[in-house]
Amino acid sequence: MRTRTPAVARLYRGRWATTLLFAATTAVCLLVLATIAVRTDAHSRANDLDNDVLHRADGLARAVFYEADGTLYLDPLQDDDLAHGADALGVLQASTTAQPQLRHAYTSPATMPDQANLDEIWQLVQHDRQTALFTAQTTDGREYHWAAAPVWNGDKLDAAVLVGDDPALSHAAHDRLLRWLALGSAALVLAAAAVGHLLSGRAMRPALRGLEQQEQFLAEAAHELRTPLATLRLVVEKGSTSPKRAPAALDEAVRLVDRMGRLVTGLLARARVEAGTQEIESTRLRLDQLVEQTVEELPDRTGVTVSSKAVIVDGDPELLGQAVRNLVENALRHGGGTPVEVSVTAGRVAVRDHGPGVPAEDRERIFERRVTGAASGGTGTGLAIVRWVAELHGGSARLSQAPGGGALAELLLPQDTSG
Repeated sequence: MRTRTPAVARLYRGRWATTLLFAATTAVCLLVLATIAVRTDAHSRANDLDNDVLHRADGLARAVFYEADGTLYLDPLQDDDLAHGADALGVLQASTTAQPQLRHAYTSPATMPDQANLDEIWQLVQHDRQTALFTAQTTDGREYHWAAAPVWNGDKLDAAVLVGDDPALSHAAHDRLLRWLALGSAALVLAAAAVGHLLSGRAMRPALRGLEQQEQFLAEAAHELRTPLATLRLVVEKGSTSPKRAPAALDEAVRLVDRMGRLVTGLLARARVEAGTQEIESTRLRLDQLVEQTVEELPDRTGVTVSSKAVIVDGDPELLGQAVRNLVENALRHGGGTPVEVSVTAGRVAVRDHGPGVPAEDRERIFERRVTGAASGGTGTGLAIVRWVAELHGGSARLSQAPGGGALAELLLPQDTSG
């Protein structure tokens, strides 16, 4: 598992912070909406209960009446549909005593308020002279919503019809709504956290890709510049120890500096191409001449032979030169001091050494950019760059066992057939 750099670690911390922000923002919004919904539902249910008892009490109060002899006629209550649907129904009537009398309880006396509450209800109806709403406990201890509608005996208020509704069913439905809101909100918060994590992950991919490209650029720059810098140091040291060698050492140093300049230019071009800020500079060129010039510029080309014929391709000369140089240097480094044979044919640059070769299971892995060290025979990023350049030009790179032993590395490019 790769160790995360501090920059990558900061990006991942930012991703988790974004995920938490998504979840927290969603939770706050849902909490506000749920609070509004709960309060609205509670208010609506209370209004529905009040409207129901008001409607029943007013309708039943109009159904009963005083007869000519002053008797309160209550028979309509037994047949009225409004009475059948009531949870509690009763009639209060004025009496010669100070307290009103409960004439009838059409469900059960236990569902009616106690005498103290009945006294308060009667006083409220007498005071308001119209249908009154209130909440009171029944005799068995349950809290009902009530409406008391006056019944007139001429100009005198002598009775009142009491209708009560049990809010238990409404409260149960309200509690179910609370549970569903809680479960739904929790699910939405989790969904928001998941979406936030996904979106933040997608948003950070370009940054991670940029960091990876930066690390790759530094690794490739070190790989490409290590050899010419070491050679330059040796040349300068030789020239400084002998005045006779100084002119030749100076010429060699200038050549190496020029080579490093081309390497840096190629590295920067490759980095910009990978970042998408620059297109490759594709021109028609002689591949055979480019290979010969690249081999000629190698600081140590002992044992390298080139055979070629005229081949024209479209490509970036700096990138192709870098790919060829990596192929040859890889063969020199891992060929065990054996001769290296470079051949250029139609759309193909082949580099062969006579060393131990590369095991079949490693021939693809060494083209991966992060494969370095003993696991790949120490190829570093060189062959990975070769394949990248080949694919950028619409070609490919491969490694195989050469006939008779050794490794055969090939750079395959589309050949220019335009004439």
